[in-house]
Amino acid sequence: MSKSNRLQKQVSKANEENPDEIDLVQLPGGPKAFEICAKFCYGITVTLNPYNVVAARCAAEYLEMNEDVDRGNLIFKIEVFLNSSVLRSWKDSIIVLQTTTSLRPWSEDLKVVGRCIDSIASQISVETSFINWSYNQKLTLPDKVVNNEMKFKERIDSVPKDWWIEDICELEIDLYKRIMITVKSEGRIDGILIGEALKTYAVRWLPDSIDALVSEVHNKRNKVLVETIICLLPSDKGIGCACNFLLKLLKVAVLVGADESLREDLINTVSLKLNEASVDDLLIQAVSPQTTTYDVGLVQCLINRFGMNEKRSLDFDSGERKTKRTGEVVFGYGSWLNVGNLIDQYLAEIASDPSLSLTSFIDLSKSIPESARPIHDGLYWAIDIYLKEHPSLTKAERKELCGLMDVKKLAINASMHAAQNDLLPLRVVVQVLFYEQVRAAAEVQALSNSIRDASRSASNTEDDSAKTVPERSISLPRQTSQRELRDEDPLKNGKLIKKGSEKRRSGLQLLPSRSRRIFDKLWVVARGHEHGENRSSETSASSKSPISMIQGETKSSGSSSRNRRYSIS
Repeated sequence: MSKSNRLQKQVSKANEENPDEIDLVQLPGGPKAFEICAKFCYGITVTLNPYNVVAARCAAEYLEMNEDVDRGNLIFKIEVFLNSSVLRSWKDSIIVLQTTTSLRPWSEDLKVVGRCIDSIASQISVETSFINWSYNQKLTLPDKVVNNEMKFKERIDSVPKDWWIEDICELEIDLYKRIMITVKSEGRIDGILIGEALKTYAVRWLPDSIDALVSEVHNKRNKVLVETIICLLPSDKGIGCACNFLLKLLKVAVLVGADESLREDLINTVSLKLNEASVDDLLIQAVSPQTTTYDVGLVQCLINRFGMNEKRSLDFDSGERKTKRTGEVVFGYGSWLNVGNLIDQYLAEIASDPSLSLTSFIDLSKSIPESARPIHDGLYWAIDIYLKEHPSLTKAERKELCGLMDVKKLAINASMHAAQNDLLPLRVVVQVLFYEQVRAAAEVQALSNSIRDASRSASNTEDDSAKTVPERSISLPRQTSQRELRDEDPLKNGKLIKKGSEKRRSGLQLLPSRSRRIFDKLWVVARGHEHGENRSSETSASSKSPISMIQGETKSSGSSSRNRRYSIS
């Protein structure tokens, strides 16, 4: 008892009051910590390790076993052990820090927690070439065959920069937060590593299922956890974190009801990298009072902020970025194009939701600039799904919905599907058929021009060759045969043109009865217009049949060839 000032006072007080026991209920560390102190008082050797040193230190402080009572007392010896051994070891520092939780506030008042945090943070900041201690991470890269005879020294030479991430994931959130704040304040670790560490910690502690995430038992803990991670995100405009990780954080933040200001900060960060997102990342479950399956309003907000960020970036750095401008769209690095494709896929995913209003669908579609959607196939498939899942739409609503897409921007597969789609308004089907004919006519005309140019080139070559031969040596039959050969080419070309026309026409045989009747009507109107019949200007202007025009070209080509042949003979 000569080494403990508190025990001396307790014994003196007990002798005056004649009690049989001394009350040490408030002793930190419990019976095991008291046993260490008692053995030390009686000169019995005690063993200290990272698991019991904090409890012994707190108990010694409670018992007042300091240098004022006896030189070389227990507090002094424990401090020497902590500073010379424990806090210089990576794993021991983490173990000691974990044991401090149950010994608060003693461990905080004695600055054991702070010293452990400083030790861990300083070791994290050490250059990897100087690391010679073990850590809980595979020393070899995944999917790489390692020679079993490889020495430890050879493996440790290639220490990865993220060697420390896995070890500190075992700490509870408040201790983890203090370590990360200290690491960030030192400024030696880049944002990418900070983001990777936060992602690993979130995967370690956040549950996979939504039910476990929002359960009453763990909801508060999960809320604190996700709010802390959001606060610790690197302030590098999202560069250090993957977009899918940020969106998963946002999904959890919505479900657990995280602080509104923190959610706004996270939305701003995500919007900077929206062009890197995937459709699955955007499928964020809606919460009450929303009636839709997914939070469409949140995605709308992300798109709006992405657009503002892109415009701000263009205004700030327009001289350095080599971009192509069309309206408000910036094509630098394809950011808007990626977002346009992403939203079309997202629309296709949410279109089957019966609770999704037409207004929400249209507003989300219109949030993408027209120039960011060069092809409308994705938008068409989304509209098709929405029409199937919402059969109660009125004629005016279907017309408004289909007005979102431009049929001229449909590829051949989507165009053929639209021509057979009975859910589309009749006017849209007519437009699809008309532009498909225009496209076919343009293709055939291009083919005809290329063949005609090739034929003229061959004729010019033969004429040049003929000029080098004396005129009297060329007989009339030979000249006639050469001209006949040249004049036969357009006939062959005519056959080729007809083949191309037949191929395009064969696809029209697949049309349903309604579309075929429309096409037949367009055919008759176009032929009547060609022969000078009176038709309404609107119908004749929009319904010219490129196939009938092609037939006319083929016939005229053939007749002109025959006329030239007769003139020679």
